[in-house]
Amino acid sequence: MNPGPGMSLLISLVNLITLLLIGCAAESPPVFIKTPVDQIGVSGGVASFVCQATGDPKPRVTWNKKGKKVNSQRFETIEFDEGAGAVLRIQPLRTPRDENIYECIAQNSVAEITVTAKLTVLR
Repeated sequence: MNPGPGMSLLISLVNLITLLLIGCAAESPPVFIKTPVDQIGVSGGVASFVCQATGDPKPRVTWNKKGKKVNSQRFETIEFDEGAGAVLRIQPLRTPRDENIYECIAQNSVAEITVTAKLTVLR
């Protein structure tokens, strides 16, 4: 018995739906879509770094300085894209304590990735 054109179409649709479901269920590690760039600031001024990542599940972006989460009243983290992006804003800049390498970490259940940017503060 030969399947008719209706049966062939049904088999094609089932195959397409299966592929879509498998493709949607695949988890993926974070990938940066915006990376921070090195900054040169002036003491008393402002510096901002932007970082954003994508992945499945959606990653969470955090900022570190010397391996520790940034923590100071002069350091503000502004999240966007449901936490998958974050701006690190430092104001007022202090020299030499703010001059450092800052790390943007993107993490989901699959993996964790890091990118760095250097801040130079002029007197």
